[in-house]
Amino acid sequence: MLEVTLLGCGGMLPMKDRWLTSCLISCQGHSILVDCGEGTQIALKCAKRKTKPIDLICITHFHADHISGLPGFLLSMGNEGREEPVTIAGPAGIERIVNNLCVIAPNLPFDIKFTEISEPHPFKSELLTVTPFEAAHSVRCLGYSFVLERKGKFLPEKARKNGVPMCIWSELQKEGSAVYNEKIYTYDDVSEGTRKGIKLTYCTDSRPINNIAAYARNADLLICEGLYYEPEKINRAIKTGHMIYSEAAGIAEKANVKKLWLTHFSPAVTDPEAGIGYAKKIFPTTECGFDGKYIDINFEPQSVKST
Repeated sequence: MLEVTLLGCGGMLPMKDRWLTSCLISCQGHSILVDCGEGTQIALKCAKRKTKPIDLICITHFHADHISGLPGFLLSMGNEGREEPVTIAGPAGIERIVNNLCVIAPNLPFDIKFTEISEPHPFKSELLTVTPFEAAHSVRCLGYSFVLERKGKFLPEKARKNGVPMCIWSELQKEGSAVYNEKIYTYDDVSEGTRKGIKLTYCTDSRPINNIAAYARNADLLICEGLYYEPEKINRAIKTGHMIYSEAAGIAEKANVKKLWLTHFSPAVTDPEAGIGYAKKIFPTTECGFDGKYIDINFEPQSVKST
């Protein structure tokens, strides 16, 4: 199961009732934070979430409303007892940018590791596979897909056929491999087929390019920006490298996702729900994000597909 929480849904500047865009993804005691504008640690507390499980922070790009909150956030993590290393991933230059920002947050009680993304390639973070991809903004910007993979179904009859001792079945299911009488057994010896995992795609601050739909293909949830909803503001969105509601809905429809959440609203959009019709007309399962909005995404019940 993935728990997804929007900590804030605002673009450009925080408002008294809307924090800057950030997202928390949690799974089995581990969490990933996506973007960290000013005040993100307060947004986290407002959502009743904790810093302790956060192992990875993914930054989309180097505009202030997406990264300037890092020093305060990291200080909060340290003040709350963090000692384990934290990894920060982002476009090439992330280490230099973060080190410069953290001049005002010296002597953190934990190490920071960096994953600089020059060429987007998938990487593993605890239980999730993270796939960065190129977006299209006024500066280099990344979107991210997060996948919780699902092992093939355990088949007792296959385990017996392969002579796998019953005393290690549980270990194989938990660990993926086990040794008995000096013989190595793997989960492949007791399972068959593949099952669909859980996929979340996150992209904000971008024009609606085909690359987004390609990486969001068949996602359970797409979180995408909708800076404005009025069609007449399309030229402003194009000029600044953003998109409007209907464009985000078009991506969701093309990508065949299950659900679309809109986020990164302009300060001029005082009521995001007022324009939801522009998106729903194209993609009916569109919802407006709001600070603290969350969802639990569970594995689908499904039959095994033979390999």
